[in-house]
Amino acid sequence: MAPVYQLANVTKAYSGRQILHINQLDIYPGEILAVVGPSGAGKSTLLRLLNFLEAPDSGSIYFNQQPINHQNVPLEIRRTVTTVFQNPALLSGSVTANLLFGLRLRGQNDGQKEVDEMLERFGLAALRRSPAHALSGGEAQRVALARALILKPSVLLLDEPTANLDPYNAEMIESVIRGINQAHQTTIVLVTHNIFQARRLADRVALMLNGEIIETADTQTFFENPRDSRTRRFVRGEMVW
Repeated sequence: MAPVYQLANVTKAYSGRQILHINQLDIYPGEILAVVGPSGAGKSTLLRLLNFLEAPDSGSIYFNQQPINHQNVPLEIRRTVTTVFQNPALLSGSVTANLLFGLRLRGQNDGQKEVDEMLERFGLAALRRSPAHALSGGEAQRVALARALILKPSVLLLDEPTANLDPYNAEMIESVIRGINQAHQTTIVLVTHNIFQARRLADRVALMLNGEIIETADTQTFFENPRDSRTRRFVRGEMVW
């Protein structure tokens, strides 16, 4: 099976400080890949490259076997990839307006059926007319995820989607992530500090330290029989940075 993404010798630096140096990373269709590691490891920067928001300083990124020029990414490719960041930026209007926004940008003026389905799926039906600024953190994150999924992306990038959320909201978001992946074979890259979440959701797990991919393995191997000593320490909860 050909990878959705292929990264080779990718580097990224800010103000002369190297943030990423990824020798190789392949991401496969329909998988959930969890990227774990401490703060400052480069996980969020990786997502920005995968979403074509920033270009690498060197190296190559292929998407569906096409080389990506980050200065001129075709619109049809951009539309297949959607990101939900840890602190979502919602529009000032209602919950419904937020879900309709992306559809209307794509020329779909009648998307009420899709909106109603998403509101039900995320337990947001009672809040359809509520202004986004009045939502709790968990509600806002559910709206952000619903707004992303209503566009039916083939790739979903998630940056700490349940950080600082209560168990109810975290469980609901995890359930939707799992359900969307299973129903639509959506490729999901999940950045998380929560190794328990990675173990629950992921097909494969990658450990990032100091901007490098230390180890990538299927979830069972990653947690039960990792090959790298740093990974073994990480899954035991020891300091590795």
